[in-house]
Amino acid sequence: MKIAALITRLLLGLVFTVFGANGFFHFLPTPPLPAGLASQFLMALAQSHYVFVPFAVQLIGGILLLVNRYVPLAITILGPVIVNILCFHIFLERSGLPIAMVTAILWFFLFYNYRQAFAGIFQQRA
Repeated sequence: MKIAALITRLLLGLVFTVFGANGFFHFLPTPPLPAGLASQFLMALAQSHYVFVPFAVQLIGGILLLVNRYVPLAITILGPVIVNILCFHIFLERSGLPIAMVTAILWFFLFYNYRQAFAGIFQQRA
C-alpha cells in the first residue's frame, strides 16, 4: 500500500507540476481549441488572465506532492482544481473525460491514504 501511495503521489505531482508549469512557459504543444461553449469558456479565462490562478495552484500542489512536504495541503488545494477539470469535461468537452476521471480516482486514492490528516473535518460536532 505504501508503494502504491508513493507512485500515486509522484504521478499526480508530476502531472500537476508539468501542466501547471506549462500554463506559464508553454513548452507543450497547444491542441486546437474545442468548438462551442468550451472554446468561449477557455477564451474568457485566457483573455481575463484568470487562467493563471488554476495554473499556479496546480504548480504549487504538484511541487508539494513531488517533494513530499505538506501533502495534505497539496491534496486540499488540488481537490477543487480536479472538480473544475471534471466539470469542464462533463459539461463542456467530453473528449478528455476518461483522463479527468483517472486523475480524480488517483486523487481519491491519495486522499484515502492521508485520511488521518483530514479526520477533524469529518466530525459532526466540534
